[in-house]
Amino acid sequence: MKIGFIGLGNVGGKLAGSLLRNRFDLTVRDLDRAAAEPFQQKGAKWADSPGEMAAACDLVITCLPSPAACAAVMEAEDGILSAMAPGKIWAEMSTTDEAEVRRLGALVSAAGGEPVDCPVSGGCHRAATGNISIFAGCERATFERMLPVLKAMGRRILHTGPLGSASVLKVVTNYLATANLVTLCEALVTASKAGMDLATTYEAIRISSGNSFVHETESQVILNGSRDINFTMDLVSKDIGLFQAVAERAGVDLEINPVLIDIFADGQNRYGPREHSPAIIRRLEEACDLDIRAPGFPAQMDDDEPEEKGYEVVPKSA
Repeated sequence: MKIGFIGLGNVGGKLAGSLLRNRFDLTVRDLDRAAAEPFQQKGAKWADSPGEMAAACDLVITCLPSPAACAAVMEAEDGILSAMAPGKIWAEMSTTDEAEVRRLGALVSAAGGEPVDCPVSGGCHRAATGNISIFAGCERATFERMLPVLKAMGRRILHTGPLGSASVLKVVTNYLATANLVTLCEALVTASKAGMDLATTYEAIRISSGNSFVHETESQVILNGSRDINFTMDLVSKDIGLFQAVAERAGVDLEINPVLIDIFADGQNRYGPREHSPAIIRRLEEACDLDIRAPGFPAQMDDDEPEEKGYEVVPKSA
């Protein structure tokens, strides 16, 4: 299968790297031509336009920062849709709006192609090693065609149902991660203000019912002081905004998410939209005149698990 990959940012570049590492025939494209050079040095080809890529490839993957960016890549005069044809697959790996992915997916289907939304979850450090989790929303037959590619990029692969279902579940999980980040910030600041040692506090949470993936990753870069988790405040705001839209369409009157939206809007106003998302703790640090740091924690997270062959996760009800 000839694969095209558009969007070589923090996550996309690592996913594309996994495809190269697993010796797939890969063509790449990014607005920043320099971002593609390391991939070309390792054997990837370059496409001058999304349409050129779609014409040459069996599968085109997009991993872009916003639904608007994806729509532009898909619908431009020389976009992916201009060369979509029967048997070709478009896979959207961005965190995006389920209504938008279904709209674009209908255009892909009308041209005879097969659409998939397959966002990832688990952090950039796991994307780099191929150990990230991947949700996939599409027809089962399309999922079977995609599965070898998905297994090369991720470890745990979940077929979530029809197109759009993966995008819904991705923003659900990102909402939960955001809520966990904010509560961990409050917990760390409160523990420090109450006189607790922060390294001991970290271990108390880690070995208790309060533990979580977010604690074991983001709390560490908070305590280091780098706050660098390769994710920014504007992306958090985008994701929890998408979750809010899903809830509103479903008729759910949320209570916590609107507060999170306000917190991150304030964080962007104070520190800028491209500030690392765990730096949201600065709001509490400044209010309490504290510096929440402890020695011995890493500046960035590395995946210390060896790369493993991916596999499909099957829901218990199945």
